[in-house]
Amino acid sequence: MSASRRVLLSALMASAIMMIATAMATAERPTDQAWDILQSTATNEHVPKRVSAMQVLQLLPGNARAVAMAEQGLVDKKPEVRAAAAVALGLMKSKAAVPIILAHINGEKDGDVVLAEAKALVELGEDKGYEVYYAVVSHTWKNGQGLVAQQEKELNEVLQNPKKMAYMAFQQGIGYVPFGGVGFTAYQAIRSVETGPNIVEATAIKVLGPDPDPRSGQLLVKTATTSKSTLVRAAAYDALARRGEKSLRDGILPGLEDEKEQVRLIAAAAVIRLSK
Repeated sequence: MSASRRVLLSALMASAIMMIATAMATAERPTDQAWDILQSTATNEHVPKRVSAMQVLQLLPGNARAVAMAEQGLVDKKPEVRAAAAVALGLMKSKAAVPIILAHINGEKDGDVVLAEAKALVELGEDKGYEVYYAVVSHTWKNGQGLVAQQEKELNEVLQNPKKMAYMAFQQGIGYVPFGGVGFTAYQAIRSVETGPNIVEATAIKVLGPDPDPRSGQLLVKTATTSKSTLVRAAAYDALARRGEKSLRDGILPGLEDEKEQVRLIAAAAVIRLSK
């Protein structure tokens, strides 16, 4: 082979490698954008936004980066963020988080967070989580040690305050609106401008989510990207994430630009989950 042909061949190979690298980088961009959305919201100065970021992490079970974000949320200065982070870790089934939650629960003073962390431990198969509920009833730990005074005070305040109990239940995922998604708890939905028909449609989306018929997957994509209802769009992205059908990922990329931050967060989690 002549020197000129070798040079030409080398140039063509270099060009091909560059094209492949560019294509690979482009393919990764939606996932990077999705992580940027979650990360920036998880560190936002506004507490409700950080709470929302923690809530959507439950859509990413087994994802080490999501687990790390939730673990970071456990040390947030605001108790509602710490509680949401604990709930997410439990629902993500992150066994590795057990020692971290155990370390935090011993020093936690806020009753909501103590209960959320205990619930997470139970979800993760750690029996020590039951000790908190035992202590709530008996005011004594199973090993005979009394509750830390501040913990007892805070737990009693939660138990004696119906509104706090209701919020705690919603925060722990007991009171999600019928579609069972994240970002829109019943606590929020009660104060929402969403109408009855939208709640019904969101409920139908939950039922439709696992349907193996590919037409249902396409319908969910269409609903997520075109519905005028914030609640319905959120429900559709949530269902798509849980459905796990990777071929639908490109169809939901518009969700990363949704006008509503709550929807963008859920769409971001869905994009990451379907990019695995």
